[in-house]
Amino acid sequence: MKKGLLYLLLSILFVGHMAMAQRQAGIKIAKLKYNGGGDWYANKTALPNLIQYCNEHIDTNLFPDEEIVEVGSPEMFLYPYVYMTGHGNVVFSDEEAQNLRKYLISGGFLHIDDNYGLDEFIRIEMKKVFPELEFVELPPDHPIYHQKYPFAKGLPKIHEHNGKPAQGFGLVYKGRLICFYSYECDLGNGWEDQRMYNDPEEVRQKALKMGANIIAFAFTQY
Repeated sequence: MKKGLLYLLLSILFVGHMAMAQRQAGIKIAKLKYNGGGDWYANKTALPNLIQYCNEHIDTNLFPDEEIVEVGSPEMFLYPYVYMTGHGNVVFSDEEAQNLRKYLISGGFLHIDDNYGLDEFIRIEMKKVFPELEFVELPPDHPIYHQKYPFAKGLPKIHEHNGKPAQGFGLVYKGRLICFYSYECDLGNGWEDQRMYNDPEEVRQKALKMGANIIAFAFTQY
């Protein structure tokens, strides 16, 4: 057999083997690591718990552990859903902003989850990513609130801090919601281990169900 044909056959076998391995291992989702001093690493048990919930209740095949990806990394393109949280400062370099823009335009989905204190920083930094776009509040009838679990009033309130209602904002690029911003809500805290905040099970279930809706919606946005 000629070497070229042998190489082609081996390549096909290798690609097939890798694709099968990925299906067996599950789709990976990631938490965003950013600069500026904010606690990007907050809510350590949140994503693993949401992943388990989604696999059990909405038939996803997600890898059980969260990945960590930096804003400027080309590895971001490996993840269909990226989660960002924290309380404090965020700074994107020009290169990081361009990488995030390419990721979102190419079909990726960013969920920004304000852990109280993120808002004043993230709005400025997302303007570097999409200077032509503004965050718009999504109405209660938006599909992201009506996947498997209906939320007739929109984003649920999980933790109370200052009396403001929970709001869900989005960045829409060419008709596609590419970034969902959960504000004054604390979804990620609701996903954490129950012992962390001692939330009533009803409240925790609302958070997990809304999170499952976001995952389900993100996976339909390619």
